[in-house]
Amino acid sequence: MDVVELGPLEAGVMEVVWRHGAGDVRQVAARLPRPLAYTTVMTTLDRLYKKGLLERRKRQRAFVYAAKLDRAQWLRHRAGALISAFFAAPPPSPRLGREAMLSCLLEAVESYDAGLLDQLEKRIQAKRRELEAKSVAKSELRRRRP
Repeated sequence: MDVVELGPLEAGVMEVVWRHGAGDVRQVAARLPRPLAYTTVMTTLDRLYKKGLLERRKRQRAFVYAAKLDRAQWLRHRAGALISAFFAAPPPSPRLGREAMLSCLLEAVESYDAGLLDQLEKRIQAKRRELEAKSVAKSELRRRRP
């Protein structure tokens, strides 16, 4: 699934679907924080379906829409795509681009929740141990081969 940007109305509809589960147009419209026309909600749900964020099934004469990903999966998917796109774009200097990304990430984490820095450090250490174990295993395989 490609990462798609959501407009404010689409994001609001997705929040309703994530919070309340599957629903038809009337159910979703009734759960929105502000009243919207039935056709506006129907069009928004259809756009989200075509973007691949919702699945739908026919129930009598109406479609029932459900999220394909939960909110946490969606956020992880978006974050991964953002980082991949950033590293895929050729900056004037790849090293400068990576350093800028890491610097901004660390500043953002610190400003929102300094405790996350500790979690980030632990995850980095765990990832390093994992990479070292893989490297040792590869070395062992090479040594054993004739």
